[in-house]
Parts: sequence; C-alpha cells; structure tokens
Amino acid sequence: MANDASTVFDLVILGGGSGGYAAALRGAQLGLDVALIEKGKLGGTCLHYGCIPTKALLHAGEIADQARESEQFGVKATFEGIDVAAVHKYKDDVISGLYKGLQGLIASRKITVIEGEGRLSSPTSVDVNGRRIDGRHILLATGSVPKSLPGLEIDGNRIISSDHALKLDRVPQSAIVLGGGVIGVEFASAWRSFGAEVTVIEGLKHLVPVEDENSSKLLERAFRKRGIKFNLGTFFEKAEYTQDGVRVTLADGKTFEAEVLLVAVGRGPVSAGLGYEEQGVAMDRGYVLADEYMRTNVPTISAVGDLVPTLQLAHVGFAEGILVAERLAGLTTVPIDYDGVPRVTYCHPEVASVGITEAKAKEIYGADKVVALKYNLGGNGKSKILKTQGEIKLVQVKDGAVVGVHMVGDRMGEQIGEAQLIYNWEALPSEVAQLIHAHPTQNEALGEAHLALAGKPLHAHD
Repeated sequence: MANDASTVFDLVILGGGSGGYAAALRGAQLGLDVALIEKGKLGGTCLHYGCIPTKALLHAGEIADQARESEQFGVKATFEGIDVAAVHKYKDDVISGLYKGLQGLIASRKITVIEGEGRLSSPTSVDVNGRRIDGRHILLATGSVPKSLPGLEIDGNRIISSDHALKLDRVPQSAIVLGGGVIGVEFASAWRSFGAEVTVIEGLKHLVPVEDENSSKLLERAFRKRGIKFNLGTFFEKAEYTQDGVRVTLADGKTFEAEVLLVAVGRGPVSAGLGYEEQGVAMDRGYVLADEYMRTNVPTISAVGDLVPTLQLAHVGFAEGILVAERLAGLTTVPIDYDGVPRVTYCHPEVASVGITEAKAKEIYGADKVVALKYNLGGNGKSKILKTQGEIKLVQVKDGAVVGVHMVGDRMGEQIGEAQLIYNWEALPSEVAQLIHAHPTQNEALGEAHLALAGKPLHAHD
C-alpha cells in the first residue's frame, strides 16, 4: 500500500455524512489538518437519501392537500394531479443547491477530500484507492443503510426501501408500509397526499412507538381522518408477489395486498468489511461502541453518527462530530444529553418532542411526583386559522422543572426550538409563563400551556 510519509493528518475521517463533515468543518476551524474520505457524495444519507429529499416530498404533498382543500379558505383552485418528474426535479434542485453549498464550505476550510471507499488498516490509518492515509486520530462515521427483516428481500421492484421510494417514477395506486416509525409514517403521509391508498403495518401497539403514547394516539386519530389505514400490534410473517402487486401476511394470518411494499423497519450501521473488528474496535450487532465523548476502546479511534447506537438523527451526528473535533483540539467538552435532543416526525400532522415521556418520568420519579398537562390547539388562534388540530403536552416533576414537551399538529416542528431550551435549561413552568409570546402564533400555544401548568391559564379552561 503506497504511503505519502510526509503527510500525517491530525484527523482522518472515514465517511462524509452529517457526523463526518461536521467534525471536518469544526476540526479545520480549530486548526486541525483534516482528511475526509467519502465513497459517495458529501452530505451522506441526510442530504441525498433522507432528511432533505423526504421533507421536499412531504412539502409537495402539503401543497397538493392545500390545492384540494382550498375552498374551505374561500379560494377556488383546481387540483389536476401529481407530475412526478416535476416533483423529483424540485426535490433534486433543493439537494443540488445544498450539496454545492456544502462543497464550497469544505473547500473554504482547506479540508483534504479523498473520494473512494476507505478501510481501516491500523489504529492510525485508512487505506483508500491504493493509498494509505495516516492520521494521529481516526474518526469512523460510515453511517447506515435501510435494513430489512429475515426472509424479506428488498428487490427494488415491488418490495422497496426508502432509497427506492425517493426515486419512484410514479405514485403507487396502493402501498403497504412495513414499519410505523418515523420513516414509515412520513412516506405514508406523503403518498396519501399524492393520492395513494396506504396501509401501515406496525408490530408494536402504536404508530411512532418511541413517542409519548398521547402523541401516538393523536397521530393515529389524524391518520384515520386522512384515510390512512394501519394495523397495530401484530408482527410481519411473510411477503409474496401476486399477479400485479404484493401480498403481506401477518403472524395472525391476516393478509394485505397492494401495488408496492415499502420496508421501513429502520436503518442498520455500515461497518461490515471495513476493518473495524480486525483493528480491535469493540462492536455490538454491527454498531461501533463509544463512550459519552464518542471514544471507542481504541485510544486513537472515535466514532459518531448512525454507526454508533445513539439517536439516528442528522443533528445528533452534527453534535457528535463537533464534540470529537473540539475534544481533539483540546477544548473542554460536555457529553450530549440525548433526552435533550429535539425529535420531529414531519408527517401531516407533525409530531415533535424533547425530553422524556410521561411513562418514563413516572418510572424515574414515581407516579405521584409527575404532573402532566395537555393544551389543545383548538384554543390557539393561529392553529384555528391554519385549520390544524392537535395538542401540546407538558410533563413536569411536581413543583419542579418541565422534563418533557410533546406536540402534535401542523408546523409543530417549528416550535421545538423553544421547547428544547425549556427542557435543557430545566425551566420551571412559572419561568416560561412570565415570558410574553407573540399573538397570534402557534408558538403562543407553548406559552399558554405553561401558563396553565403554572396555575394561571388564559385561553384554556381551569
């Protein structure tokens, strides 16, 4: 393996997705000499196959819904259908603009970008394109890919992953979505807005099962109203082709048929065959194990993003990458409180949360020490204008801080910023209640909920 002995980077990063490029940008900003190795495109899953393209599809779906429903606002409009090619052009233009911007950022920080598939060859080197790239420290950030279930082959034809769904050349007449987590309900929402008949199959008791149960129930109610079907509490058994589609059989014998089956059962780490185990890196089910400072058991190797068993969110990858860069640059770093990370599911209506669920709070503090309050968006002027329904639920330790904020409704993802400050700064309801929120805004609903929790409700019943 050829090696340029004159070049030893301070940091060699394997993977140019959210975690990898964030570490590269922050590391270079702090004076580290950084090499970034990426086999595909900078930006990784989030920019090219995840966050950005799915949200573009969801926004296109929102426009379709608004066109259909315009008369309830006194506006006469005609909905003529979905031009799939034009939707993809819109989506791809968004991605392209962001990609060019990212490339410019990377270039401006004088980061050495190496295109090719890298493999960890020692605790301080990565082999790529017949070259050995040496570094004082290595950061593993190889991300994740869609996963499937045993015996279920994703063929890209009628049984597809989210990667295939983003490039589908048509709106399916009918679709089964296997998995009611974030990815599943977002695609179900977008396809329904485009006119498809959709059924979601989730083996657990609720859609978005990691959210507070109240949020799950509100989403289920909204999906029923939209005509999105779902089957909960029974696990998948098998899938087979029919004459013109796919048949899914569940463990209880119930069957469902549709044109396509989207397998949305989560994402698995990209680590196989990359030399991690050979170099002694501790692993578990394909994930690289790291401590709260993103250090592996090998002193010269760190790991971030979907490769480690933390929340699979782009903004978590950003934060983990920044933490590693700052630690290596000698700055004082603070471990990430993953409960304090904002979480948003961008279906219609949106589900947003930060902190812990009511059930978790009761488990930690005791049922008699937990207070929960629900504020219905029906009392919020801007939500009435938008004709959205939902709730804001607050979870509080009795006589103490708010430890959970759970929101369901259109545009609730835009309210999560203040909610994360409330949780992370351990705010008391009375402290939030004394802040003046602009009227009429949906943000005002967050303030009103805290007014109610502080014992002085305004536009809410006692």
